[in-house]
Amino acid sequence: MSQYYFLPHERIDHLLDYLMALGYNIKGPTVKENSIVYDDIDKADQLPWGYVDNQTPGHYQISKNDEKKAFGFSVPVQSIKPMLFKEKEVLWRVSRDESGKLAFHASESKKKYAIFGVRPCDLRGIEIQDRVFIENAYQDVRYKQRRENLFIIAANCTSCHQNCFCVSMGDSPYADHGFDLAMTEIEHGFVLESASDQGRQCVETLALLPASADQTQKAAENVESVFDKQQKTIPERHKVEKVLKNSWDHAQWDDVAKRCLSCGNCTQACPTCFCHTQKDAPSLDAHQSEHLREWDSCFSLDHSYTHGALYRQKLSQRYRQWLIHKFATWRDQFRTKGCVGCGRCITWCPVGIDVTEEINAIVKGDDQ
Repeated sequence: MSQYYFLPHERIDHLLDYLMALGYNIKGPTVKENSIVYDDIDKADQLPWGYVDNQTPGHYQISKNDEKKAFGFSVPVQSIKPMLFKEKEVLWRVSRDESGKLAFHASESKKKYAIFGVRPCDLRGIEIQDRVFIENAYQDVRYKQRRENLFIIAANCTSCHQNCFCVSMGDSPYADHGFDLAMTEIEHGFVLESASDQGRQCVETLALLPASADQTQKAAENVESVFDKQQKTIPERHKVEKVLKNSWDHAQWDDVAKRCLSCGNCTQACPTCFCHTQKDAPSLDAHQSEHLREWDSCFSLDHSYTHGALYRQKLSQRYRQWLIHKFATWRDQFRTKGCVGCGRCITWCPVGIDVTEEINAIVKGDDQ
């Protein structure tokens, strides 16, 4: 049986100080350029106190109220994917000495990160990325190293935005595994749960008091309320997967292609998309070069370039590739789904394309 503890708001700094003393660089939600983002923090007053977010298709806005809450918002603009799978990084460097001999140097990152306030959808995004970069046939050593140096403090959801649909994906606003500590915000603080040796050590060092029955009940009520707040839904996954795999000639692909800009915003904001490309950046004097990896998108025209041909020249084909892979064939490849229902792809689509509406149009069309 889990033991719950209470972390008062005024003791958040004690938790942050403890983690920094262990050598962790702390990332947490904060307000930057009129958005809530994950960024470096070292004090509780950097959290987005009183801020809420309004997210609808193609729209994002934050506002401030008088509530003394650090997690009154739903999800930050970006997931924590960039902390594990960098947008752009040097894989290795090569240099040439005066005799012409080449020396290769691998690039490593040994920083330890503690992430304060990881939402359950982003936690599940990490789990899916683990399948891609660690549990697949080939391990990505850089991702694995960053993953092993990660301390996760999850934040159960007590609110959601209009584009959230994690419940429809079979998930929930609860963080059920994959964290060191999980917290639920109530009045004056957080009900805290530990799930690892490191998390338990943290609780013991801070000498946190057990949460009362009233506090744990209020925390559960706050999270349970989110189930009824989510309005966006898609059909049962087995039906979605079956229909999508047989929808290659569906008219909806041409319909969405008339609206889609092929900008790739959805893949950039997605916690699970992992497409990337590699390139070399030689110096002008030809004495050294860097081999880089950077994010790519299946919406880019060159993504399907193979042996002198583009296999997905039409925009409809590229959207079809993204959606079918995300909601159907991803399971064939990685034994799990490819979407966590965070709704970021809907929010950050410049023309407001709603993936749940596109799926429903295809599946319902199949029923007729």
